[in-house]
Amino acid sequence: GWDDPRLPTLAGLRRRGYTPEAIALFCERIGVSKADSWIDYSTLEGALRDTQEHSATRAMAVLDPLKLTISNWAEVFGSDEVLDECSAPVHPNHPERGTRSMRIGKHLWIEREDFMEVPSKGYFRLFPPHASPTSNPPGQHKEGNKVRLKYGHVVECTGCVKDESGKVIEVLVRLVPDTKSGTPGADSVKVKGVIGWVSAVDGVQAEVRLYERLFTEEHPDAGGKDFLASINPHSLQVVQAWLEPALGQVAAGTHFQFERLGYFVSDRVAHQAGQPVFNRITGLRDTFAK
Repeated sequence: GWDDPRLPTLAGLRRRGYTPEAIALFCERIGVSKADSWIDYSTLEGALRDTQEHSATRAMAVLDPLKLTISNWAEVFGSDEVLDECSAPVHPNHPERGTRSMRIGKHLWIEREDFMEVPSKGYFRLFPPHASPTSNPPGQHKEGNKVRLKYGHVVECTGCVKDESGKVIEVLVRLVPDTKSGTPGADSVKVKGVIGWVSAVDGVQAEVRLYERLFTEEHPDAGGKDFLASINPHSLQVVQAWLEPALGQVAAGTHFQFERLGYFVSDRVAHQAGQPVFNRITGLRDTFAK
């Protein structure tokens, strides 16, 4: 249909999540000309980022979930059932908008890319104690297997669990006591990596539609080419994601910046309270060419 979020129609852009302010800024930047011209899609995406950066509510989400278990949770908090409340700003540059809360517990969801069994050089997220970047001698420990759970505690990776095929299905960590963000002594353990998370207890499962550009080429019909040959087979991927609890009840058409992931909007048609559906409008930066 004409409102397919991959199409550069006004109906499609609206369904995708582009705002009137973003489209107005885009028009202002490209100017007016009587001559036919090509405008790179990144100009439109940049206009969306520049308008949403100052307005979009922040939230945490996990699009490619990998289970994380804090093995010493009961040792630190007295019970595996205890949940520890963490606080985060609604918008980091607008403290007057207040804070939001989410609860951390023994079991979390993290992004699969935030764990590597054999880390590459410069990787500062989770990896097992025996692992080391390829540039270091075998078996050498390197700072980086400790990370901060954003707005929460520092944890240290102790290992992982694999299924029969050898795929990692669970990451095991130990929580470092007295390192919770915003508390005295939180900076006593220095880490280079900070990762997002969603609680496995009260996180909300949602359908998230990851839209990319409709064509693989900048000028899909230039020189008389068949534009259908340049259709991007990955222009839409649908994933089952985990979101902060509050996002399960927001109204359709509500914009968010999913931290570290990009700008998203609850779908105007498919989203409803209790059955959330979100569209990715654009990432935090242009990565299509890469």
